[in-house]
Amino acid sequence: METVTPTTHYDLEYYFELSPDLLCIAGYDGYFKKINPAVSSTLGYSNEELFALPINSFVHPDDRNLTEQKRDALRNGNALLKFENRYLTKNGAIIWLSWTSMPVPRDKIVFAIAKDITYKKQLEEYERVNAILSKLSEEQKIRFKNGGEVIPARVADASLAPESKVNSHLLSARDQEWLNKFEEIVTKYAGKLELNLKFISDEMAMSERQLFRQINSILGLTPNKLVRVIRVHMAWKALASGKYRTIAEISKIAGYTSSAHFKKLFYEIYGIQLKELL
Repeated sequence: METVTPTTHYDLEYYFELSPDLLCIAGYDGYFKKINPAVSSTLGYSNEELFALPINSFVHPDDRNLTEQKRDALRNGNALLKFENRYLTKNGAIIWLSWTSMPVPRDKIVFAIAKDITYKKQLEEYERVNAILSKLSEEQKIRFKNGGEVIPARVADASLAPESKVNSHLLSARDQEWLNKFEEIVTKYAGKLELNLKFISDEMAMSERQLFRQINSILGLTPNKLVRVIRVHMAWKALASGKYRTIAEISKIAGYTSSAHFKKLFYEIYGIQLKELL
């Protein structure tokens, strides 16, 4: 019986280059050997920079030991499934990646694919921290204040959790990239009076209606609510840094010109006075 062989040839190199996920081939020596454009665009480094240094150089310092342990397991022939760790971009931003990696002992290389899950991790933190803060008693608030530590996580208001769609599906790489761009714009211009939905939609090269539909389809939120979430996160980061001592300073960091308005907003969301955390 004659065997029929497929005649269709697929251009895998083309797929490698166009994939929105991070695709790479790494050596057992801990260096990148081949990467697709998504790696460079996500981390902000040129290909030359990424090839020149060990991969662990780009991993968040707190995750390097665990990442090295997982890399040892790969060298021993064990596949790596859905391993999550943090990377630092060239501009210092933290990116969460979820890795699936397969070793090839014969060639001493590893084939790996990573999804950017930064927004998924952030929204998980919003909900978790908000739940913790909503249950604090007055005594716990005092202990929280005297402990000298402020939770450095992005936090959403109480109405975010039931509306958010992020738990129902994993964000696609394109959605993640789009949300990252949105956040970069809000963070960059938070202190500017012209930061409104028209300004943001212009920066995103889309209409206000398209902006609303995009955010609603991804997260189930309105643009204004997402902007508020990002601004409150900026305030939490400022609090966590310990560099600021007044409500006015924190308000300014979050992009609010009125300290009284921001103080009221913060209290409405968390039931904690900002002065208790300073």
